Amino acid sequence: MKFGLAFASSVGIEGDAALELCRCAEAVGFESVWAGEHVVMPKTIDSPYPYTEDGKVPAVAETPIPDPLIWLAFVAAAAPTLRLGTCILIVPQRNPLVLAKEIATLDMLSRGRVELGIGVGWLREEFDAIGVPWERRGARNDEYIAAMRALWAGPHAEFHGEFVDFLPVTCSPRPVQASIPILVGGDTPAALRRAVRIADGYFPGESDPQKLRALVTDLRLAAEQYGRDPDEIEINAMFGLPQGDPRQRAEQLIELGVGRAMVPAFLFAGAGGVDRLREFADRVIPEVGPD
Repeated sequence: MKFGLAFASSVGIEGDAALELCRCAEAVGFESVWAGEHVVMPKTIDSPYPYTEDGKVPAVAETPIPDPLIWLAFVAAAAPTLRLGTCILIVPQRNPLVLAKEIATLDMLSRGRVELGIGVGWLREEFDAIGVPWERRGARNDEYIAAMRALWAGPHAEFHGEFVDFLPVTCSPRPVQASIPILVGGDTPAALRRAVRIADGYFPGESDPQKLRALVTDLRLAAEQYGRDPDEIEINAMFGLPQGDPRQRAEQLIELGVGRAMVPAFLFAGAGGVDRLREFADRVIPEVGPD
């Protein structure tokens, strides 16, 4: 099982701290580093946050959330073996042609290390502030992905859809990878269906073992019903905040078929964080990580 350092951009805020965090993660055996996204945090939020019991966002207005692609580009050269992922990027809020260029450029500069974790968003007030329609954001997301894949596939790409429409154009450079891996985030039935239809990986937010088991079971069933091999879809799961030995948690994830454990970087925030990161890796990664 691989280990990714999730939400690292919300911990390594200052330039030197970001570089130190990623260099340490690479040195102790992490395979990837991940950056989250919100463009703005509205002062008033009525939309329920899907990953807390009370629906409240575990952040304040001034919580730093750097742009994920700029942050990943900054750290890419400092840790040249780490894969670079978004967890997640809110695709419907972005122009797909501009986004295709940004992702391809990052993949080219990093020599093929980009993974695109995507979501359709939960914060309606943010969509309103940006000026993007909230309604049909799922359909918009899927069409944006299709349009970007067309641009990445070769020169003179043409696309005609409900939300994206362009005559033959060329977006260069194109990614180094033959196909940018796409991970769908979310715990809803719609997210499961989207992962089965368009993704290489699935990234639920749930960390409870029993609830995660149910999501993985539902994903595999949906894949079979869609006519797709469930093993083609890599499971990326939050490591959670275990009580006791973290190796037991890692073993639970392996038993569930998880390919990558996403360890929240928040565990290593503040004074002594890098030392705690090394201690975690020493206890867990040599025991269950890849040889």
